[in-house]
Amino acid sequence: MTELTHWRKSSRSTDSGNCVEVAQNLPGTALLRDSKLGTDSPVLAVSPHRFTAFVEAIKSDRLDG
Repeated sequence: MTELTHWRKSSRSTDSGNCVEVAQNLPGTALLRDSKLGTDSPVLAVSPHRFTAFVEAIKSDRLDG
C-alpha cells in the first residue's frame, strides 16, 4: 500500500465501525480490508470489474449463505 491509498468504510458499517473498508483510487485495483484491524488487516486486491460484480451480486442477493 501507499500513502495515496484512500480507504472508506462501507455504508453498512456498524455503530462500532467494524466492517469492510475499500480503496478504489488506485488504477486497476480495488483493495479490501477489515476495518477493525485497520493497518494490521490483510488486504485483498481485486480488479475493479471483479469488485463491481461482487457488490452487484450482494445487492441483488445472488450469493449463497
